[in-house]
Amino acid sequence: MSSLSSAASAASAAPGIESIADATLWWVTIAGVLALVALDFLLTRRPHEVSMKEAVGWSAFYIALPLAFGLWVWNQHGSQIGVEYYTGYLVEKSLSVDNLFIFILILTSFAVPRVLQQRVLLIGIVGALVMRGAFIAVGAALIARFSWMFLLFGAILLFTAWTVLRDARSGEHSVDVDELKIVRLARRLYPVTDDYRGTKMVVGERGRKALTPLALVVLAILGTDLIFAIDSVPAVYGITGDPYLVFVTNAFALLGLRALYFVLEGMIGKLRHLGYGLAAILAFISVKLILHWAHGVWESVPTIPTLASLGVIVGALTITTITSLVANRRDARDEEPTTQEAGTSR
Repeated sequence: MSSLSSAASAASAAPGIESIADATLWWVTIAGVLALVALDFLLTRRPHEVSMKEAVGWSAFYIALPLAFGLWVWNQHGSQIGVEYYTGYLVEKSLSVDNLFIFILILTSFAVPRVLQQRVLLIGIVGALVMRGAFIAVGAALIARFSWMFLLFGAILLFTAWTVLRDARSGEHSVDVDELKIVRLARRLYPVTDDYRGTKMVVGERGRKALTPLALVVLAILGTDLIFAIDSVPAVYGITGDPYLVFVTNAFALLGLRALYFVLEGMIGKLRHLGYGLAAILAFISVKLILHWAHGVWESVPTIPTLASLGVIVGALTITTITSLVANRRDARDEEPTTQEAGTSR
């Protein structure tokens, strides 16, 4: 977790970066995140199938925790910072839901046994925390020194918005795990067993070390974590320039993914228009970042207030959720006559 401590150090040392966190708050927060990760590992030490009751309970906990933390931020640092925190968290949570599509595809492609799925997800979450900690530290240092980084972040998000929109229009997320470079490299360097060996990722096989399919799954998840970090960190920097808020919103969004996966596993396909909403949100934040950069060069260029950003994000998510539900209901009605006709023909 050295990248988490480097994020704290970079935020504290970077000149021109304003933050609500001093060194003590950074370390308390990192300790809290590590404690929650340790708790999750303790809960998953014995592989088991996750019941819906268990998944819903932990999902509720990991939603209540950031909401309560936001109240503390609001009370201690004012409404402006509070709105930035909640807006950033909403963006990160929305992106994490979209990321679950890819996780489902990877776990399905490798036919991961249900008893092992939460362990894979937890390792992926830890990897994402480390990667995003590093990206946040680097981002804070670069933003403090080069104002045009906002322009670069805006370009990254605009490209991401286009790819999300393309996937939404095609009606599917796609990932070929065999084509992932990290998986291909692992297969080239080591033999791979035909079956899973519990939670083991490396075993002895015919006198040499061999990887289990679980190791390839973890590598695939970590590879996608890197791509997600490139998208999500610039997105929240478009809401707030405070590295602490960037980190804590990322951490809270990630920590609840393990349980949320099992809650949404059967439902996530019903959010068919979510991709359109996320594409709109990412494009909007891209414009916000570009305007922020331009305002620093030409003072007459307007900027977008955080409260307005929150309204746009909530509006986009609400509209796409409603249209998804309406489309699902319409399809269900269209299928009813066909079902009735089939019953009559018998």
